Amino acid sequence: MQDRVDKLQSLSIDRSGEEQRGGGVPVVAVLVLALVAAGLGLAAGWLLSPEAPQGEVRTDAPADASGTTAPPVAAASAPRSRGLVASGYVVARRQATVSAEITGRIRDVLIEEGARVEAGEVLARLDDDRARLDLELLETQARAAHLRVDALQAQLAEARTVSDRARRLQERGFGPVAAATAAQAQVDSLSAQLSASQADAAAADVRVANQRDLVERHVVRAPFAGVVIAKNAQVGEILSPVSAGGGFTRTGVATLVDMGSLELEIDVNEGQIQRIRPGQPVEAVLDAYPDWDVPAVVEAIIPTADRSRATIQVRVRFLELDPRLLPDMAARVTFIENGE
Repeated sequence: MQDRVDKLQSLSIDRSGEEQRGGGVPVVAVLVLALVAAGLGLAAGWLLSPEAPQGEVRTDAPADASGTTAPPVAAASAPRSRGLVASGYVVARRQATVSAEITGRIRDVLIEEGARVEAGEVLARLDDDRARLDLELLETQARAAHLRVDALQAQLAEARTVSDRARRLQERGFGPVAAATAAQAQVDSLSAQLSASQADAAAADVRVANQRDLVERHVVRAPFAGVVIAKNAQVGEILSPVSAGGGFTRTGVATLVDMGSLELEIDVNEGQIQRIRPGQPVEAVLDAYPDWDVPAVVEAIIPTADRSRATIQVRVRFLELDPRLLPDMAARVTFIENGE
């Protein structure tokens, strides 16, 4: 038995020298202390970490007195309920292809695409040389008619003087009755001629005014203020408002859009139309600007349905117009049903 004890003691390691060299602190103890300190630091950092960000739900909810875990509570309020989503396009309530009222050859085109014009501004001019020549002829004829009126007025005044003198002489017995009668007849004849000449002069004035209006119709003007989105004709082409008769015949000079009348036309399935009402708030998102929410409101519901597509058209008015809004832009809208 003693031999076994001696053998076990011989296998043990004598650390008395290491303790004297290391100051009495074992290396293993130092490592253990370092690991314990690191663990305490991690635990303290986790306990002192900030709360969960707003909008996340805490799953580590404390238990109540009965031992039942409380339900999770969201840090932020629930989002606003959304409504029906549909698609449509930006359109203009006022858009026109501007043309002349007569047929003629285009002499000048004074606009380009993207130009802003005011109401009454000249967009183009047609060749009006022949119309102006006719106007000069009619003005000359009108002046001649007025000169004839002036001449007849002078003759009538003289005839009335002669007639008065002949009447007085006849009344005093110094002149024949025939002379007084002839003088009065001359007065009546000149009066009739003067009335006819005055009518001719008035007709000549009307013809002049009509020709001046025809000359003015050779000028194409903007019917309202807007932006030119298309230039449809060039100098030298024939402009006809009736129909295009050839490759060089145009029915319009330019397409004009009133940017102040832009709105959205939305096609809504007829089975969902009961969810839409006039004045309902709308949020529109253009495909060109997906991060831009455009506020709008339902303007009107068109009281007819498209039989082939089973849709009803809804007009949506923008609350604020923006230069980024352009005709024919595609958009998706959300009809807010219970928004604040």
